[in-house]
Amino acid sequence: MKHLQIMNELTKNTNFRQVLITGEHSQVVVMSVEPGDDIGDEVHTVDQVLIFSGSAGKAIVDGEERPITENELFFVPAGTQHNFINTGSTPMKVLSIYAPAEHPDGTIHVTKADAVAAEEAEATKHV
Repeated sequence: MKHLQIMNELTKNTNFRQVLITGEHSQVVVMSVEPGDDIGDEVHTVDQVLIFSGSAGKAIVDGEERPITENELFFVPAGTQHNFINTGSTPMKVLSIYAPAEHPDGTIHVTKADAVAAEEAEATKHV
C-alpha cells in the first residue's frame, strides 16, 4: 500500500505530468498546465477521471465545450476525444486517474513538449 497526502502532491507539483502510483488496474497522475496551455487533444484506450484545481479552464469532451471550475471532476470513458485548456492566469492543477494505467510507471514529463516527444517516440516504436 502507498499512502499520499494527495492535495499536497497536487499543489506542489510543477511538472506537466508526473505519475505518482501505478497499480495492476489503475494509475494516479498529477499535472500542472500553464496558463493558455492545454493537456492536448487526445483519445485514450482507457477510462480517465480528472479533478481540477488552481485555475479556470475549458473542457472539450466529445465535441461538447464547457467551463471548468475549481474542484470539478470529469469522467472520460475510453475512446472519447477530449482536451482541457487552462484559461486562467495561474497553473491549472489536475489529478488524473487512469484505469488501467496509461503511462509507464515513474514517468515525469517536466514540460508539455517533453510529453509530446515521449508520446511520438513511443508511437514510432509500434510502426
